[in-house]
Amino acid sequence: MKKTLVVFAHPYLEHSNSNVELINFYVRHQHYTLRDLYEEYPDFHIAAFRERKRLKNYDRFVFQFPLIWFGMPPLLRLWIDEVFDRDWLREGEHNPLEGKEVYILITTGGKERSFTKNGTYQYTVEELVSGLIVSLKVFKADIKHIKIVYEANKLSKKDIILHKKEFTELLNQ
Repeated sequence: MKKTLVVFAHPYLEHSNSNVELINFYVRHQHYTLRDLYEEYPDFHIAAFRERKRLKNYDRFVFQFPLIWFGMPPLLRLWIDEVFDRDWLREGEHNPLEGKEVYILITTGGKERSFTKNGTYQYTVEELVSGLIVSLKVFKADIKHIKIVYEANKLSKKDIILHKKEFTELLNQ
């Protein structure tokens, strides 16, 4: 089993049943290390050097977050800005993301049809979080899958468990 770092950012976790179900999964499995950015950095002061050192210890990464105002949560955006060091791209420097598997899980209260070119918002979720996707590609990470859970705030317990099962099966391939 691959040693996996889960970078989780949800500023309103107490209002999210769908995210809690997966967090419980990560906590119960020894190959997953859950990092709740809002719990660890409530003051928004990122220990970037420590974070960069930590990334080197993992084989795979999961970025899990809700879509907030049509983008990533602000603390996750700051984490990426501070931690993804351009020096990793210099020749001879170790790039801890290169070739590593990455999975992205995004929850949103919106309907899937709203996130289309002809929908309410006229942008896809992938377009709205393109900063993360492009950053990962620049650092040569291997984005395996982007899972989007639409209308996450309206899911039944059964639907939440089905989404969790689908995502954990992806991780176990």
